[in-house]
Amino acid sequence: MLFVDASVVVAILAQEPDGTEQMDRLEQDGGPFFMSAIVRMEATLSLTRRLAEATGKDKPATPEMFEKARRLVDQFAVDLAARETMISGDVGNKALDAAQRYGKIVNHPAKLNMGDCFAYACAKAYRLRLAYKGDDFTETDLA
Repeated sequence: MLFVDASVVVAILAQEPDGTEQMDRLEQDGGPFFMSAIVRMEATLSLTRRLAEATGKDKPATPEMFEKARRLVDQFAVDLAARETMISGDVGNKALDAAQRYGKIVNHPAKLNMGDCFAYACAKAYRLRLAYKGDDFTETDLA
């Protein structure tokens, strides 16, 4: 059982250099997979930003870019058969605990941002392993 962080979703959908490796890791794990509304939001915003940057112009993203990114993220979740984790009060409290312990705000080496704190909290609350990219979570007790 694996909670998929937005960093993995973006790496795969944006075809980052390690995107294929990230997808291979998910396929090897086999699931079941879990995502939250916050992961979908964070991944959609990141992909939208990339679509806007790809135009080479210093203009904001368009609603069409946002819709395209949203469709990609939603389809990715469907293709993975990812189950939704609910963001309950308990998850919210665990996210606050993560920010207090591992957050950028307290200058912890993990430097978890808001999305990271919620991914951490979902993994903790639902007792899931966490699929992530980068070093942030290696500095936490989830590593």
